[in-house]
Amino acid sequence: QVQLVESGGGLVQAGGSLRLSCAASVRIASVRIFSTYAMGWFRQAPGKEREFVAAISRSGGSTYYADSMKGRLTISRDNAKTMVYLQMNSLKPEDTAVYYCAAQGGAWSNDPSRVDGWGQGTQVTVSS
Repeated sequence: QVQLVESGGGLVQAGGSLRLSCAASVRIASVRIFSTYAMGWFRQAPGKEREFVAAISRSGGSTYYADSMKGRLTISRDNAKTMVYLQMNSLKPEDTAVYYCAAQGGAWSNDPSRVDGWGQGTQVTVSS
């Protein structure tokens, strides 16, 4: 339904930074349609449940962050480019996971079952 493509993951030392990008693909790759979706990021480590990381409202006016990462993240979006970004700073080994971009029609919910579309994921590995 909703097609997203993430990039920017990689290997970084503890304390380092990464910027993840999420590009809308095909179906929502228009300003009008993309702007109807709240956008966010989830992550999933091996053997663990997928968990909420950050989200941003349709207009970009409101942002939301997981308590465990608050203060280390900045989510942003550029509706004109149909792009979403996640700047991650002061990374810790426990941040190691696959990070997924997600789109939700209307207002954002932290429940992954409410997600309308997922990206393929990008691996973030933080070494100690």
